[in-house]
Amino acid sequence: MCRLEPDLPFPPWALAPGPLCSVTRTPEEWSVVCPSGRVPEGVRQEGGWRALKVQGPLPFEAVGILAALSSTLAAAGVSLFAVSTYDTDYLLVKESRMETALGALRHAGHAIHLPRE
Repeated sequence: MCRLEPDLPFPPWALAPGPLCSVTRTPEEWSVVCPSGRVPEGVRQEGGWRALKVQGPLPFEAVGILAALSSTLAAAGVSLFAVSTYDTDYLLVKESRMETALGALRHAGHAIHLPRE
């Protein structure tokens, strides 16, 4: 997860191959989510995150999915960074809190499907 100043040009390194890449630009910043190995030295970053993908596609009319997941994690003391795409949502959780996050989600009745290693 990286932050760049908004007046910089588009960061081509951000379009990294891998399971998740997200680039958002606002008047205040560029926000980049990509594999940490792609981030150039000197770029402000916060590492150690893992992504949980919400099974989709989710219809735009669906209400409360992200709220249910984020409130479950908040109650367990787990912070998150959410990224939404056209089809679904991703919840990024610090790797050190992943087991707590998975346990809280399971306890709340959410199905967890982990990829096979």
